[in-house]
Amino acid sequence: MTAFINHFTYDFRTGLRDKSMLLMNYLFPLACFAMFGAIMTGINPTFKQQIIPAMIIFGAMSSALLGLPNPVLSSRESGIFRSFKINGVPAINIITVPVIGAIAHIVLVAAIITALANPLFGGALPLDWVQFVLIVLVTAFNMASLGMLIGVIAPNGRGTVLLGQVFYIPSVMLSGLMMPAGVLPPALGRVALLLPATYAMNAFNGLSMGQPASTDPWVSLWVLLAGSLLAFGLSVFLFRWDSQNADKKRSPLFALLALLPYLVMLVIG
Repeated sequence: MTAFINHFTYDFRTGLRDKSMLLMNYLFPLACFAMFGAIMTGINPTFKQQIIPAMIIFGAMSSALLGLPNPVLSSRESGIFRSFKINGVPAINIITVPVIGAIAHIVLVAAIITALANPLFGGALPLDWVQFVLIVLVTAFNMASLGMLIGVIAPNGRGTVLLGQVFYIPSVMLSGLMMPAGVLPPALGRVALLLPATYAMNAFNGLSMGQPASTDPWVSLWVLLAGSLLAFGLSVFLFRWDSQNADKKRSPLFALLALLPYLVMLVIG
């Protein structure tokens, strides 16, 4: 347990000291929060009702989908994971520690956004704080697990960027962060059902913010949790100590199973 805590402490501090990770964990999401808060609330006053959940999800995606995968890939390519194995560190720890670290960074950013949104931009505060915190934690776990899975399966740095953007850009545009999901054309609304951010935003709206939800918000929360557990489990299943190790090498196509809860909702929705 002491070794696990030391590993987590080191990983968390790295997220604060490393310039690129500090940028994606804090500076970029908070700068976008300030920019969107100033611009969007002036253009569209109704954005005040969703600025807190929207920017929390935005920050979680920035930290986990854009910031987490590359350090995971770099550690594998540079032999750091191999040295961990030599020293008896189990693979589950290597997966768990960065995920918990990413969740911690996301929660800190979420706290900053929640504290500043109302005094700076008149953002609506949550009506149910217990459910709000629950959704923040599940959303952070979901994004962190997905980011870890991307880092595990990506073949190179360009792969981490490409795979992260596959979720990041459509989520910003289609999941209800910048505009209500109900205004989307039906075809794009169907595409949005494949994005975890869509379910996070729906859960925030229906369970904590007192806003209309497009589907049952509790179902959205359970879908997020199922996606989180699948992505985390697949990260462990597909983990490789280094790129040269062919032992137990499994096809990265197994990672597509992480989309199963969203595909089910697409079919039944």
